[in-house]
Amino acid sequence: MTHTPRLPLLAGLPLAVGAGLAIPVQGRINGALGARLNDGIAAAVVSFSTGLILMILISLVLPKGRAGLAKIVPAVRNRAFPPVYVLAGGIGALFVFAQSFTVGLLGVALFTVATVTGQTVSGLLVDRLGIGPAGKKPVTGIRIIGCVLTIAAVAWAVSPRFAAPAAASAGASGGAAGGPETLLLPLLLPVLAGFLMSFQQAMNGTATVHYGTPIAATLVNFVAGTVVLWTAWGIKVAVAGPGSPLPGEWWYYLGGPMGCVFIGLGALLVRSLGVLVTGLGMIAGQLLGSLGLDLLVPAPGTIVAPATVLGTVLTLAAIILATLPWPRGAFRR
Repeated sequence: MTHTPRLPLLAGLPLAVGAGLAIPVQGRINGALGARLNDGIAAAVVSFSTGLILMILISLVLPKGRAGLAKIVPAVRNRAFPPVYVLAGGIGALFVFAQSFTVGLLGVALFTVATVTGQTVSGLLVDRLGIGPAGKKPVTGIRIIGCVLTIAAVAWAVSPRFAAPAAASAGASGGAAGGPETLLLPLLLPVLAGFLMSFQQAMNGTATVHYGTPIAATLVNFVAGTVVLWTAWGIKVAVAGPGSPLPGEWWYYLGGPMGCVFIGLGALLVRSLGVLVTGLGMIAGQLLGSLGLDLLVPAPGTIVAPATVLGTVLTLAAIILATLPWPRGAFRR
């Protein structure tokens, strides 16, 4: 096992926020590619495949990457961690599946709240169980308050978008999809995907400790996710046929590199910050990145209301509340 130094909170949390900034950029690129190909699974395959190619190049070119590459097989063979951890990339594939199949039904706003809720709750659980490399972290009252405020703030930030997707879904289905019971099953998938994301970060973080570098953990993550998605796309093609040909514009292929950024940084940071704080930092970055994209490069139907800005600010405040080193018993009656 390689003992890498832990990052202090003041250095690690901004990195987590920076990693989260890549998530909405990747989502915007993959969404545009999915629309261009008329195939969401194919867009996910392209994203994971380009990310895998980039990680292979990095692993072969950088000395740290080659050193980590040499440790993958011995670590798995010697059971330095549970072998199932090498399948963590399948959780990323599940997230992409959830995104592809439910955003059209739920809308981006409800999908975001569902995934953030699942990820925040599981972040508490994973830290409490000590699954990640940071070990066990207590479930304190202030951490619970911070999590609840984060979920509420995210819901507030995306609330201006709730009406538009609902109207669009009703129009597309002839008004038959208006009942909340019809959204219950599609809503469970992004909640599950968000819930498992904390476990993915914990698995990747533990693997990083034994590989000695997040480069190797990110590479293994992309291998597993790419295999899952290529299998799913092969089944889809056999049933429904292929979509449109690949576009020639270069920017359609940047989704994979964006994934390398937040998966690699997440694997690095969970050892120092814990799974919950890393996840909360990424959520803040995700909201800031979404707000920046909506202001600078607005997509059709973009809504930037006061609630969007104030909800984002409240999210940052909630994350600071949950991560400050409060003295023991500070909020005890």
